Amino acid sequence: MEQVTGWLHNITNIEQDILSKIIISILILIVLKIIHLVVLKIMWKNIEEPRKRYRWKKTVTYIFVFIGFLILGRVWLKAFQSLATFLGLLSAGLAIALKDIITDIAGWIFIIWRKPFEVGDRIEVGKHAGDVIDIRLFQFSLLEIRNWVDADQSTGRIINIPNSRALNDVVANFSKGFQYIWNEIPVLITFESNWRKAKTILQQIGNKHAEHLTPHAQRRLKEASRKFMIFYKNLTPTVYTSVKDSGVMLTVRYLCEPRRRRATEQAIWEDILVVFNSTPGIEFAYPTQRFYYDKARDFSMESPEKMVDENDQSEGDDKNGI
Repeated sequence: MEQVTGWLHNITNIEQDILSKIIISILILIVLKIIHLVVLKIMWKNIEEPRKRYRWKKTVTYIFVFIGFLILGRVWLKAFQSLATFLGLLSAGLAIALKDIITDIAGWIFIIWRKPFEVGDRIEVGKHAGDVIDIRLFQFSLLEIRNWVDADQSTGRIINIPNSRALNDVVANFSKGFQYIWNEIPVLITFESNWRKAKTILQQIGNKHAEHLTPHAQRRLKEASRKFMIFYKNLTPTVYTSVKDSGVMLTVRYLCEPRRRRATEQAIWEDILVVFNSTPGIEFAYPTQRFYYDKARDFSMESPEKMVDENDQSEGDDKNGI
């Protein structure tokens, strides 16, 4: 070691004591990395579920980082008694120079501790929404949904969001707690349609596609109510009636899983199109304009001169006829 440090000292003019610590630190990092890879390889052989693999990988990585920090601190500091002073000075400088990074670390601690979301959850942070696919020390990653794609389906893009956003922005979680969302499908029919019959048909279609979720949703709601103040009186599908400019609006409201919103909406619309097409007296509405022509009023609006001319002409015809 002395020969190596002496040779490096002649080249770099760095003190041999510092060079010795650098070499020892590199060796420690290499050894820790090799052990880390071996542990991960064993873990991957024994754990098949992707979510468990991910959690164990993160846990093992954090443990090795902590161990490496302690060992390197022991190498570079004369004694652990000076660690408090060192960390105090270091934190003061970092608080000024690395404000954003420190905020991201604080956000990471908040995410790990309070668990507003976990890997696999579908969330919305500010204007971004997607499935959480990774949580790191400075940022978390989402598999994006929405944007130019409708009905909460994936765009294929990965969005990296700083952890500080979990502290500063509103975070909506689709997967925690109740684990279901309410979806609504508006169906507009003409005023001349039999809206009562159409409402009955829509209620039957809604029950066909969503009523089976009600017992499971009630169990999930009961579990969620232990932690959150969540209360729903009715979880079965329903149809609401309202009046719009172009016709009668019948809105189907039903429960669905967050990732099946588009699939359930497609299935319900296909049934609606088939049944309405074969049912007389029900027509879809769309924006239209209607004009009413009143002949009597149009005649009364004619000019008096024209009426006089017509009378004179009729009198002349009568005289000629005589």
